[in-house]
Amino acid sequence: MIELVIARHAKSDWGAAGLDDHERLLNARGRRDAPEMARRLADSGFRPERILSSTAVRARTTAEAFASALSAPLVLDAELYGAPGAKLLAAAAATALPRVMVVAHDPGMTVLADRLSGGGIGAMPTCAVARFVWDTDDWDVATALEPARWSIDTPRD
Repeated sequence: MIELVIARHAKSDWGAAGLDDHERLLNARGRRDAPEMARRLADSGFRPERILSSTAVRARTTAEAFASALSAPLVLDAELYGAPGAKLLAAAAATALPRVMVVAHDPGMTVLADRLSGGGIGAMPTCAVARFVWDTDDWDVATALEPARWSIDTPRD
């Protein structure tokens, strides 16, 4: 069985004029939502063997909250910053691990979530967590098929 969890970074702060997009921090809501969503995912029993994250500060900070709550190793990947959905999925598959989490940005996250859910997930709000499960141990098979099941959790639930 392959399980993929994707999470859009938590809400970021747009208030610092002149700050490079890559360096934007989480705002108060983001700092509250990231650990809460991480706790909820931990309570579900999901334990990834690796968390992949964009290097952007807002994504990295979100991923660090998940890594702490899930006791999982975190790998930062600059290529996930602004990556399209197909690249996000390919990065997860390239790990060859059965349980992986990816933390990154829109629009790639929404495109990937919508594709994997067969249109059931219209958008990935900030700090949303979508979980996809395939009844195979082969990533090549998984990436070619729709998952057997999926779910989404958002901070506003």
